[in-house]
Amino acid sequence: MNILKEFTLDDKCSYLDNKEQTTHYKIINDCSTLQCQELIERGYRRFGKMYFRPTCATCIECQSIKIDVDNFKFSKSQRRVIKKAQHLESYIQRPSMSQEHLELFEKYHLYMKDKRSWEHTPVTPRSYYSSFVDAHNEFGYEILYYENDKLIAVDLVDILEDGVSSIYFYYDPDYTHLSLGKLSLYNQITFAQKSNKRWIYLGYYVEDCPSLSYKAQYKPYYTLEGQPELDQEYVWYNLDS
Repeated sequence: MNILKEFTLDDKCSYLDNKEQTTHYKIINDCSTLQCQELIERGYRRFGKMYFRPTCATCIECQSIKIDVDNFKFSKSQRRVIKKAQHLESYIQRPSMSQEHLELFEKYHLYMKDKRSWEHTPVTPRSYYSSFVDAHNEFGYEILYYENDKLIAVDLVDILEDGVSSIYFYYDPDYTHLSLGKLSLYNQITFAQKSNKRWIYLGYYVEDCPSLSYKAQYKPYYTLEGQPELDQEYVWYNLDS
């Protein structure tokens, strides 16, 4: 594993008000699928070459979570979401960047700024490329959703040996009636079931963060114990078992 740089930063918490966070970063060049999986299994997330995880000394609110695909059963309401959007066209390919991507990304984040008071920094080609296109290597993909040849959503994922790691999803707020965020996750689960992948790695669940608390709805799921290092064994456990 070619780790170019490794460091820890303290900053304002991204998920909870009036809290500080400590985040550990690894900048990795030419990461393999197996190496990426080893990091994801130990609670890291990936943006471009940057792999990171929270390492806060006095807070454990960020819980790594993954869906047990083998035992996931679609409900009637979830199947209705899929049926309602069956007219959409979708394509999977290596991550890319276009003016359409940038405009949609900006539109989505302005919407979330108003809806959930997200902090907003205008997207640039450089920032988008470094986060979502660079270093996708052999495992990174994007799923593009279209209605009548119009790009309305982008789902960025890593396809690993045993599952799918959700990186980021954004959509056109004019199409909220299609529940595109839910749809993208249901399609990931369907893909994993057909491809004999065991898990959907959903990143972090934070109970008091509206943008992350929804993840506990998708059962059965497992959470990671502690913050294992790369040379340590990891344990995921099912709280319902």
